[in-house]
Amino acid sequence: METKHVRVDAILKNKGREVWSVAPDTLVYDAVKMMSDKNIGATLVMSGDRLVGILSERDYARKVLLRGQSERQTRVREIMTAPVITVSPLCSVDECMRIITANRIRHLPVVDNDKVVGVISIGDLVNWIISTQEATIQHLQGYITGQYPG
Repeated sequence: METKHVRVDAILKNKGREVWSVAPDTLVYDAVKMMSDKNIGATLVMSGDRLVGILSERDYARKVLLRGQSERQTRVREIMTAPVITVSPLCSVDECMRIITANRIRHLPVVDNDKVVGVISIGDLVNWIISTQEATIQHLQGYITGQYPG
């Protein structure tokens, strides 16, 4: 199946809809520790049920480490990226790749009716594209070699 016809909700169904988040007043140290513990490169910043920002490893490196700030004294709200670029579950894989590339980001929260329903990363998109291409190659090889049911 071509990626222009595959929607984000298919990726979320495959990978899961688990979302990790922190509050804006969380210390950067605690947020980065949680990201390390969960092996994720970014976490959403939520005020209640409302998405207010995203904190990435890049935010930490550029806005804390390089400025000589202390992650034990800096709050997430001081360094998070806001507003957040989001996509709908109906957005295509191709469109997500364009958004990620054009904005030089690695994570896209998926929002449906103002509610966060998941997060996809550049890795999720690339893995989906690769697996789709592998399936197409196998299908074509079967067809060419006569193994195609027909």
